[in-house]
Amino acid sequence: MAIAQEFEQCFVDITTSCPYGLKNISVYHQGVFSSLDSEAMAGFMAHGFRRNGNCLYTMHCPACRGCVPIRIRPKEFRPNRNQRRVWKKNSGVTVGVAPLTMTKENLALLDRFLQTRFPDGKSTADSYYTGFFITSITHCFEIRYRIGNQLLGVAIVDASDKFLNAVYFYFDPEQSRRSPGTLNILYLIDFCRSHRIEFLYLGYWIKEVGAMNYKSAFKPHELYIDGEWSQVTR
Repeated sequence: MAIAQEFEQCFVDITTSCPYGLKNISVYHQGVFSSLDSEAMAGFMAHGFRRNGNCLYTMHCPACRGCVPIRIRPKEFRPNRNQRRVWKKNSGVTVGVAPLTMTKENLALLDRFLQTRFPDGKSTADSYYTGFFITSITHCFEIRYRIGNQLLGVAIVDASDKFLNAVYFYFDPEQSRRSPGTLNILYLIDFCRSHRIEFLYLGYWIKEVGAMNYKSAFKPHELYIDGEWSQVTR
């Protein structure tokens, strides 16, 4: 809490329409930074903040509390039957860690993903990388999933020895049957265990939004409500 209070003067409120398609007006409580050390970043993560480029933010929407930060303690996680099935089904997928780069392959896949999710065409891969992913605040890299030579998906993550922050994940829409979103979280949990990272932050859980709701299937998990993390086991 001391870290959040120390930097409070850097934050302003920005009002806009809801980015998740809900009817309520959204208010971003956000601040822009040039860099933060890993301790400060971990402190912000622990108090429900998210990252967008060099901006840190929380939601201060006056009529809605739908965006609930969710995190997992990887050493406590136990996969359910469906998650074990997804892991087994994707046993042939290879995974590699790489620097955050705007390769032609990555941009082509992200464009296909965005065209499926946002068919109005207002979002582009270039704008996502330059405005959302790329940062000088903290250490950020990519985790790439492949089937043979074909790129299945890419996870953008922030990391320190204390936390892994899942910034974004995009994948080949034609490979949806593989449940790539579930596969990605399972691998991130495994990555945290291998590197003895205590917390995996998954962004927001939003009950009313199906694309965000699936995160609650990973148990036990913790939800940040009214300034405290509460464990959910069922």
